[in-house]
Parts: sequence; structure tokens; C-alpha cells
Amino acid sequence: MKPSRQLAALLLLPALLTPAGEPLAFGPAYSVQQAGHSPAGASSPAVAVPSWQWPLAPRPQVLRQFDPPPKPWLSGHRGVDLGATADGAPVTSPAAGTVSFVGMVVDRPVITIDHGDGLRSSFEPVDSTLAAGTPVAEGQVIGTALPGHCSTVPCVHWGVRRGEDYVDPLQFVMDLRPSVLLPLDS
Repeated sequence: MKPSRQLAALLLLPALLTPAGEPLAFGPAYSVQQAGHSPAGASSPAVAVPSWQWPLAPRPQVLRQFDPPPKPWLSGHRGVDLGATADGAPVTSPAAGTVSFVGMVVDRPVITIDHGDGLRSSFEPVDSTLAAGTPVAEGQVIGTALPGHCSTVPCVHWGVRRGEDYVDPLQFVMDLRPSVLLPLDS
């Protein structure tokens, strides 16, 4: 078999082994039921369906990517740093939910939104006048970005937890599945 055909076969293998109608499982686990789909007997992990909106406008630059540690107690980056247009920029809820925490964590003001299904978003440093228990709509302003997280530019740290595990927030606003290139006919 030619090397290009071997590569194509290898890249297509996951699609060939996945039952029809079920999304491919790439990236951090996210159940088909949590993604809003419920095919019969589906319990395999899949990527989150990107259905949330960006918490900053216009669409922010990702200044630092999600880089989880190999063990929960080690250092890592458990979220993403998003470039804000300026200190004081409005921060919005990426999805509907309920404010579950507003207060200081270590030395930074944090706001956390519970989106249901075990998903919670946290933003820091963000000044907010909302109180725990306040319902918020997708796109509703939840606070303003404060200086101090990124040393040289305005930014907001956005973390998402599923239960107690941190997951990549970008999977909720972008399609992170890898592209599959098919061979050209020769």
C-alpha cells in the first residue's frame, strides 16, 4: 500500500469505527448526553458541542492556552487567558446559568456561574455587583475586567469545570476537533 493511502486509512479509522450519528471523541471527555444529544445506548465521550458565546467582545485573542497539569496537585494553567480590549471591559456570561460565587480567591476577585449539568465557569479578575443565587442569561454582563492577571495587557482568565475537573473552555466556543484530510485521487 502506498504511504499516502496508509496515512489516509489511519486518519479515517476513527470515523469508520464510530457508530453512525455519534460524534467522534477527541479532546477532553464530554458525554453525548451533556452535549444535548441522546442517541440510544450512547455513553462514549465526545467533544463538547460549541454552543456558548465568547465572554468578551469582540472575539478575544487567546493569550495563553489551557495547559492542565498531569496530576491535580501540580502546577499548570487550568483555563485560558483572553485578551480584553481594555481594563474595565464588560465580561458576559457565555451561557445561561446562576451565579454560584462572587468574592476573593487568594488576592483576586472571582465570579463563578453554574451552567447546570455539572458545568461551572469562573472569571478573574472580575469586579461584579451580582450576588450568589442571581440567574444570568447568555450574553448578560456579569462584571468588568480588572487589571492584574496578565502583566502587560488587559486580560481575563476563564476556567471551566465539569464536576471537580477543569476542562478546556475553548471547546464550548470553538470546534476543536482535528481536521481530517482525505487523499487526492492520483
